[in-house]
Amino acid sequence: MNLKSLLRPIRTQAALAGSLAALAALSLAASTSASAAKSGHHPAGPKPTVVLVHGAFADSSSWNGVIKRLEHAGYPVIAPANPLRTLAGDGAYLHSVLKSVDGPIVLVGHSYGGAVISEAAAGTPAVKALVYIAAFAPEKGESALELSGKYPGSTLGENLDPVPFPLADGTTGTDLYIKTEKFHDQFAADVPTAQTDLMAATQRPVAASALEEEATEATWKTIPSWYLVATQDKNIPPAAQRFMAERAHSRTVEINASHAVSVSRPEAVADLIQRAVAAAC
Repeated sequence: MNLKSLLRPIRTQAALAGSLAALAALSLAASTSASAAKSGHHPAGPKPTVVLVHGAFADSSSWNGVIKRLEHAGYPVIAPANPLRTLAGDGAYLHSVLKSVDGPIVLVGHSYGGAVISEAAAGTPAVKALVYIAAFAPEKGESALELSGKYPGSTLGENLDPVPFPLADGTTGTDLYIKTEKFHDQFAADVPTAQTDLMAATQRPVAASALEEEATEATWKTIPSWYLVATQDKNIPPAAQRFMAERAHSRTVEINASHAVSVSRPEAVADLIQRAVAAAC
């Protein structure tokens, strides 16, 4: 008997075993597919992009703790610079950023950034959820200034430093800064002073006219929303935040934090964003 005849039975058995294994795999795949179809579950797609929009007196670095947690969880994140010049212009700028993003988007706004995301989300079907972090969620025709004064509790006005700046048409606008010596207590009382000293020095001013400008969109009426109320906020009274969250039918959490909650409690902010993703995407 030669080697070829000795190997023939072994090859035949191996081929038979391979065929049986292949049939078993196909049967399992078919069963799994049928089960998934029956239960309504589908393979998970790519994670949505989270777009974080800062508000007045802050910059994109205010999201650093949130970004770190979201990226660790596998989310692509963008935190564009909010111009803080005019509500319409800021909304249009953010809208252009959103158009450059592939796939679904969860749009997050802090403070004045909430009004901006409400404007920018209009006509952007990729936006699947709006998340307001101690933020303005205006109705059409409302301004941030109007909403902040709707309930007592804000001490922002008395702690502002107005600075004139030239406009392109030759007139003069007014930039608003929080007074350096008041920044910690007004904006971020639960953040270490060493950090708020840096935040005060690098704060981005907002044009007063942007806070006075009336909203033209209220996309929270058609896009699911979530809201984080900062109960120790001295910029936007917690009562005003609750009013806006209830009106928008937002799923709401309350956190014992200052207006700078994205800095002092990034884990709570990231958790709410991930809840929005799980429910809306």
